[in-house]
Amino acid sequence: MKGCAAGLLAILAAACSISSLSVPVGGLPKNTTQWWRDGVCYEVFVRSFYDSDGDGIGDLRGLTSRLDYINDGNPASTTSLGANCIWLMPIDKSMSYHGYDVVDYYHVDPRYGTDDDFRILVTEAHQRGIHVIVDFVPNHTGSENPWFQAALRDPGSPYRDWYRWSKTLPVQKGPWGQEAWHKSPLRDEYYYGVFWHEMPDLNYENPSVRAEMQKVLTYWLKDMHADGFRFDAIPYLVEDGNQLQHSRGTHDVLRQLGSTIRAEAPESFSVGEMSDESPEVMATYYPDQLDSYFAFAVARATMQAAATGDASGFFKAVAQANARFPSGRWSPFLTNHDQPRVMTVLGDAAKARVAASAMLMLPGTPFVYYGEEIGMVGPKPDELIRTPMQWSAAPNGGFTAGTPWEPLQPDWKTKNVAAQDSSRQSLLNHYRRLIQLRNAHPALSSGPLTLLETGDTTGTIAAWLRSAGDEAFLIVVNFGARHGELLMERLPRSLLPGRGDYRLESAYADPDNACAGYFFGYTLPGGVAAIQIRSVEPHGFCAIRIRRR
Repeated sequence: MKGCAAGLLAILAAACSISSLSVPVGGLPKNTTQWWRDGVCYEVFVRSFYDSDGDGIGDLRGLTSRLDYINDGNPASTTSLGANCIWLMPIDKSMSYHGYDVVDYYHVDPRYGTDDDFRILVTEAHQRGIHVIVDFVPNHTGSENPWFQAALRDPGSPYRDWYRWSKTLPVQKGPWGQEAWHKSPLRDEYYYGVFWHEMPDLNYENPSVRAEMQKVLTYWLKDMHADGFRFDAIPYLVEDGNQLQHSRGTHDVLRQLGSTIRAEAPESFSVGEMSDESPEVMATYYPDQLDSYFAFAVARATMQAAATGDASGFFKAVAQANARFPSGRWSPFLTNHDQPRVMTVLGDAAKARVAASAMLMLPGTPFVYYGEEIGMVGPKPDELIRTPMQWSAAPNGGFTAGTPWEPLQPDWKTKNVAAQDSSRQSLLNHYRRLIQLRNAHPALSSGPLTLLETGDTTGTIAAWLRSAGDEAFLIVVNFGARHGELLMERLPRSLLPGRGDYRLESAYADPDNACAGYFFGYTLPGGVAAIQIRSVEPHGFCAIRIRRR
């Protein structure tokens, strides 16, 4: 039992060593009332969540009517997810269905409602303990944005230098080898758009652009009462010669925009989309730019561990994030609106459950993509990842009384909220219980993480401690399809709650009795603490509370 595969042991040993390093937060105010340091955020595509008026498109009034599903304001509730945050994908007036080609940063897209509908949503959300953050698209505008249209039509326009132009077609390609310079439809010249010709990039070397984006942020905080922002596509804000992403100018802009947000609303939250998985690159976005960034490397490793049963990559990714990024300032997730859905990738309910268990027991601010909690499927293209929420077996899944903007997934009649609501073993109720457990214990919501070396010989089990105050939790996740057994030796006393004798008690297990025969003692030389678990179920998850007797 005390043996361990050499490769995994090396990773675990490195993880334990790395996890002991301290990373100063630095650069941000130490505000203990920042709500985003606790809780879970739920990503919503308003267009697909709930349609209140029968036009087939989800809207803000529809979302408001379904807030109790996300959080009904009762911490002991068993009928809501318990998320304390919602992230709304773009709701600004835009050109397309997805909203990432903004034409007006100051008004809600009429397809979703009015500005007052948004303000009402925020008021209703706050009454339930839900904070509302909105998608902010700083890198580019839509080609129909009045700023770009003025720049396109009049070379003498004050908006001309809000975008990048060239009289000849540059040889330079985009950051992943794509064509990024696009021919003007009006004259013999080219403009820069890293993603698409309908999304011209803003020129942040122009102080007027930076000032305008600061104005946009302030407007949503002060006039619309938003609680923060998710920043889209941040690596590409400033191009510095051949450095087309992660440039010094990009960091300077983020530092300026982040400071603006915190000055206007100190308790606000900003989270950035920085999809480069390199921990060295991601570390350059700290300490004083945005509050948090999505942990893409951890997300990929979690999904891969659930798919293959191999825990080594998960340990490595979590160890690196835990070591390199400030505590509580990286955001775990599984998939989002740009990636095939969890159930499409994993294709197995047990694997989806164990992936969710691991993700929701990590530090930081976890994000759950709408429908993930009921196992919705969705492959590429993106429209199929963003299909309407499946509420019930009623026509159109209970999403709309009209014709939905996009057909629902084929399994909507059997896989929906109503079908899972009353089943204790459903994926939906698994998510509810996990989030409720996390919310109820500061050790799980904001306590530090310490990875543990185990005696697992299968290479499928990950274990870590979360601790705060007078309690600690041992988290055990078996990503594999075989039983495992563990002996965790030499637990540092500093990680345990206070002094004295301890007892172990199951706080949550999936499936029931997923961890059997667990034992805590000072059986090693020198009275060093050790925990033994004789059996961990395949795809099993356990949260074991460690308390003083």
